[in-house]
Amino acid sequence: MSPSAQGHAAMLLFSALVAGSFSLGGLVANEIAPLALNVVRFIVAGVAVGAVAWASGGMRRAALRAPWRYLVLGGLFSVYFVLMFEGLKTAPPVSSAAVFTLVPAMAALVAWPLLGQVTTPRMALALVIGGVGALWVIFRADLGALMAFEIGRGEAIFLIGCAAHAIYTPMVRKLNRGESAVVFSFGTLVAGALLMSLVGWRAIAQTEWAALRPLVWVTIFYVSLCASAITFVLVQFATMRLPSAKVMAYTYLVPTWVICWEVALGNPAPPALLGVGVGLTVLALVLLLREDAPN
Repeated sequence: MSPSAQGHAAMLLFSALVAGSFSLGGLVANEIAPLALNVVRFIVAGVAVGAVAWASGGMRRAALRAPWRYLVLGGLFSVYFVLMFEGLKTAPPVSSAAVFTLVPAMAALVAWPLLGQVTTPRMALALVIGGVGALWVIFRADLGALMAFEIGRGEAIFLIGCAAHAIYTPMVRKLNRGESAVVFSFGTLVAGALLMSLVGWRAIAQTEWAALRPLVWVTIFYVSLCASAITFVLVQFATMRLPSAKVMAYTYLVPTWVICWEVALGNPAPPALLGVGVGLTVLALVLLLREDAPN
């Protein structure tokens, strides 16, 4: 496979794995503090990624150059994950996934001053179509709510987290100094765990870990390994092979995957009208993947 094709394959898997965190997270978001959950998440993911990095011989002293880079990336991703679970306390999983699809447009805006990546007319059209589809789902196909811009509290909280994610994506390429995706992800996870432990030590101490029901632990390990360790590496792998806007274009598939997850978990499918918005996000992805510019 060409480097570009490898990047696309990585992000296809990314979109499916991330979708599961919305559905599972929505089931347990009110049972554990977001900071406490995500500290454990980063620690478990860090151990997994660190073991792979060590086994592959990638843990070299050179990777420790300018450790502030990991603090920046870890801080950005910590904000995203904590606010995601905070938002899921009140926002439905499909609606939250639609908010997530606004990340490509934000990433494209950030990538221009940071990396000099210019958004082409076709890419701009795709981002607009995807944004319209996302808003349709976020406002639950209610034109009155859309015109009044009555966005839910959970969606508004998560939107701030998504802004942090959009900055994170181009920053990976900006700050990487030749480290492999696995090693760079490990540094990011360790830094994120340290930062959240400092901020959320009270929430960690107050959590009754032994009293958590099994589904909470299933969710913790899923988001730690599948939606953190693996997706961290996938995003950083793809970011080194694709423009930032294209990397995040795969977020447009997340609402579709979330609907599949919801049905698989026994929840009712969302109203048919929301399918219009989901369809627009898929159309945006197709337009972005048809972009002819070399990568």
